[in-house]
Amino acid sequence: MSEVKGHRKIQSFVKRSGRLSKAQFLGLNNLWSDFGVEINDKELINFDRIFVKQNDITLEVGFGNGDSLLEMAIKQPFQNFIGIEVYEAGVGRIINEASKQNVSNLKIIKDDAVEVIANNIADESISHFQLFFPDPWHKKKHHKRRIVQTSFLDLLSRKLKTNGTVHIATDWENYAEHIMETLEAHPHFKNIAGGHIYSERPKNRPLTKFENRGHKLGHGVWDLLFKNTKGG
Repeated sequence: MSEVKGHRKIQSFVKRSGRLSKAQFLGLNNLWSDFGVEINDKELINFDRIFVKQNDITLEVGFGNGDSLLEMAIKQPFQNFIGIEVYEAGVGRIINEASKQNVSNLKIIKDDAVEVIANNIADESISHFQLFFPDPWHKKKHHKRRIVQTSFLDLLSRKLKTNGTVHIATDWENYAEHIMETLEAHPHFKNIAGGHIYSERPKNRPLTKFENRGHKLGHGVWDLLFKNTKGG
């Protein structure tokens, strides 16, 4: 994910690589045509063409191994989901599992999320954006790599429909504070819970194994829900 403005790209992710399991390889290669979306430079994705049914679009960036995104797609059949991830093992895993479950409302993109959102997503076309447990880049010298920056919110506001929602969750308190301040300072976003108040975890966001372990160890998780008050 790159900074939207400026000449030098600043990535907010580290592309991990490693050996794929047979199931991950199957999903990434043999089943890609069923779930994968090929990106062409500057060409907008036609949601009506890639999905069986025309429903509102939820876009998730950085879904990791994909378990929570897949669960959401299964439990919300009248919502279409697009997941963007560069981690090949996660991409292969979610596609393989989605195929087993005969999921028809989920599509996957394996590319730089900011580039895809900027170049391939039409303005005012997304109903819901979600970002769960993004890399916090906790060292101060790396804070510029955090995806949640004003320039990214400018972009997101254009792509979201008016009154579309943004849902971000993090287990790093410092990053939660940064996200809260950045969103509340932006003229196009309004905190659904109220001024400087974190939201309760919505029931439609699955509790991950990672998050469950954190709760048992006393770690906090902060959910932020905001509404896009001005699309376009």
